[in-house]
Amino acid sequence: MKRALLVVDMIEDFVREGGALYCGPSMAKIVPVIQRELVRARASGEPVVYLTDNHLPNDAEFAMFPPHALVGTKGAEVVPELAPANGDVVITKRRYSGFFGTDLDITLRERGVDTLRLVGDCTNICVLYTAADARNLGYAVEVLQDAVTSFDEEAHRDALRELEKTLGATILR
Repeated sequence: MKRALLVVDMIEDFVREGGALYCGPSMAKIVPVIQRELVRARASGEPVVYLTDNHLPNDAEFAMFPPHALVGTKGAEVVPELAPANGDVVITKRRYSGFFGTDLDITLRERGVDTLRLVGDCTNICVLYTAADARNLGYAVEVLQDAVTSFDEEAHRDALRELEKTLGATILR
């Protein structure tokens, strides 16, 4: 087994109060957990991949959500306390799944990765859809429960159940 850590959408617009799509006070709880997970992954030589929302003006997603993570803005940047280190990979995305329209799959396969550990937000949106595509592509998926969250607590719980029961992800408690 070769694992990679995927850090999903830990960007200014989601993490910071006042951000365009602030995910709420639960963000403060997961940041330190993700910090520890970054230390663990880097120390064990696991690839670390950041997936970051990065939208063009008038993106179709803005029909459902207010404009956020616009290309070239501070809102689209990874928060400094979780900043990528030398050797980490940052992949921008315009849709929920980190696989859709990106080179995530080839990036992981080139590194021999077969297992993904997901952390970040939103559990019921970008984490869930990235995990679904990962499973469809044959990756094993782990989700660190204390390192994922959403602005909707009920949807967060439902997504954890869906990840485990339907997608076969391992929920690490």
